Amino acid sequence: MRKLIVVLSLLLGIPAATAAPQLDKLTLPPGFHVAVYSDQVPNAREITLGAKGTVFVGSNSAGKVYALTDSKGDGHADKVRVIASGLQLPVGVAFRNGDLYISAVSKILVLRDIENHLDDPPQPQVVYDKFPTDTHHGWKFIAFGPDGKLYVPIGAPCNICDKGNAYAKITRMNADGSGLEDVAYGVRNTVGFDWQPGSRQLWFTDNGRDLMGDDMPSDELNRLSRIGEHFGYPYCHQGDTLDPEFGKGKSCKDYTPPVLKLGAHVASLGMRFYEGSQFPAAYKGAIIIAEHGSWNRTKKSGYRVMTVRLQGDKVLSYEPLLDGFQQDEQAWGRPADVQPLPDGSLLVSDDLAGAVYRVTYARP
Repeated sequence: MRKLIVVLSLLLGIPAATAAPQLDKLTLPPGFHVAVYSDQVPNAREITLGAKGTVFVGSNSAGKVYALTDSKGDGHADKVRVIASGLQLPVGVAFRNGDLYISAVSKILVLRDIENHLDDPPQPQVVYDKFPTDTHHGWKFIAFGPDGKLYVPIGAPCNICDKGNAYAKITRMNADGSGLEDVAYGVRNTVGFDWQPGSRQLWFTDNGRDLMGDDMPSDELNRLSRIGEHFGYPYCHQGDTLDPEFGKGKSCKDYTPPVLKLGAHVASLGMRFYEGSQFPAAYKGAIIIAEHGSWNRTKKSGYRVMTVRLQGDKVLSYEPLLDGFQQDEQAWGRPADVQPLPDGSLLVSDDLAGAVYRVTYARP
């Protein structure tokens, strides 16, 4: 019956939040547990935290931004508010100095002093409105860096094309929308990034192109070491494979290779460094990545949350933390973002089931 509901919801364009989370199908390492934080967040995408503990969640096709409140402190959101609606793909949310910044394709909007007005939210103010209007890879994950600037990617408006430096890049701006500048090039579509504690270097996921087969090219985990660095797209993929069309006359040696190949078509989205103390010590400083899952691969890949353990900038391991969002080629959930909480637990958004989960650890 549940599969029928999912199929009908897709055909009718109804948000698939009617497909209830199936936590019994999820697998985690020993000692880890997962529970529903909220199942009332249609198309849940990027997560950010307010200064007073509010969990803000952007959405994709729902066009809404949500505020989740756990007023009882029991690890479940007992109140879900819609604080903005009618926006164009408001995937990205970032909190700074009491204000919530929202991406809406060509615009960056802000809700001022939002945590003091959750029941009567202000109208969004425009911070910047000159990004491209393309919706193909036009939704944007956003975040404030340690430099106080808002980082905003501009995805390629295609599967594979060469638009020079106008697209396929990461930019940054001041909080008031001034001073826009390019940070990185050759980035097809990043929907997740964070800064490594200590080094303060930017790390980001990037989605590889389609239509080169089931196993090519891989999604990437990248590290920015200098402003203006070029990561290869559309000329070189996964650091070692020239594009059959745009790679002619190019060399992969001229571009920065990924730190880690994440796998073909896994759709790596949100990522965060884990700095909490609840998980075992081996997770300290690791990267947690939400893999949304393939849509055009013969056998599905992704549909899981992964842990990348590091030693400095070297990868030690790449292992599942939360798996089981699909079985037998049938998916009931698609992880979109991860966000550690102050208590060391981890939130995971799922835009297919319209939910946010909370992962905790208790020593077995």
